[in-house]
Amino acid sequence: MKQLAIIGSTASGKSDLALKLAHEYNALILSIDSLSIYKEIDIASAKPSKEELASIEHFGIDRLSPSESASVFTFIDEYTRIQTKALAEDKNIILVGGSSFYLKSMIDGLSEIPLYSSDTLQKAKMMLNDLGACHRLLAEIDPIGISKITPNDSYRIEKMLLLYLESAIAPSEWFRTHPPKPIIRDCPILNLAVERDILRERISLRTQKMVHAGLIDEVAELERIYGRAPNSMGSIGILEVLEYLDGKINKDELIELISTHTAQLAKRQQTFNSHQFELSANGSVDELYKVASAILK
Repeated sequence: MKQLAIIGSTASGKSDLALKLAHEYNALILSIDSLSIYKEIDIASAKPSKEELASIEHFGIDRLSPSESASVFTFIDEYTRIQTKALAEDKNIILVGGSSFYLKSMIDGLSEIPLYSSDTLQKAKMMLNDLGACHRLLAEIDPIGISKITPNDSYRIEKMLLLYLESAIAPSEWFRTHPPKPIIRDCPILNLAVERDILRERISLRTQKMVHAGLIDEVAELERIYGRAPNSMGSIGILEVLEYLDGKINKDELIELISTHTAQLAKRQQTFNSHQFELSANGSVDELYKVASAILK
C-alpha cells in the first residue's frame, strides 16, 4: 500500500486531481473536509458528484448527521477504515481536502486520553453549568495549560476538565507524560498552488453555480430539520444563506458574501499549509500529477 496527501486551498482543484490519480493508480480516497463529512450537506460542501463518488470509493463523506459534530477522532476512524480496506484489497490511498488541521493532527499524533467513567462525565456536566468557575479551577490546577484558553471556550474547558477529573493530574502534566503518537506515517504531502487571481475567479464561479444548483433550498431544508444550533450550520455558505432567508441581504449580496468569505478562508488555508507541513512538492496540477504518479507506481 502506498499513500499520499493532496492539500491546497478551497476551489484549487484538489478533488479532480485526486480522482484522476485514483482511477489510474488503483487508489481509495479519504476526504478530509469539515463539511463533506455530513450527510445532506451536498451543495454547500461542494461535495463530489454522485457519479464521482460511485466511480471511486470515498471515505470521510456522508458519515455524520448535520446534528453531530466532527472532530479529529472522526477522521482517525475514517483513516482506520480506509487503511484496513486498502491493505485487504491491495489498493493505494489518496488523502485530499481543505481541512488540513485534521491532517496535521493525525501526522503529528495525539496523546492517549483516558476512558471517562460515568461518574466523571456526570460530575463534569454539572460543573460546566458554571463555565467561569471551571476556568478558574483549571487556572489554579494548570495555569500553563489554561493560559491560551478563554473563559468562554466551552469545548476546550470541557476537555481539560474531563481529563483532570478522571486522572487527578493537571492536563499539561498528563500530556507531558503521554507524548503524541502519529496516526499517519510515511505520507508525502503535495500542495496544489494556484495564483490568487485565478483562485478568486474560480471561487466566484463556483459560488454562482452553487446558488443556481439549489444552495438556498438545501440550507432552508437543513434549517427546517436541524435548526441553527449544530456546528455544521455555522459554515461558510450556510451562514450567508441564513442571512438571506432572514431578509438581511439580497441574492447578489449573498453571492458576493460567500465568495468573499471563501476567498478569506482560502488565504488562511494557504498560510496554514505553508507553515505547518513539510512538503514533498508544491506546484501546479501538472507538476503534482507527475510527482504523485512517481509515488503511487
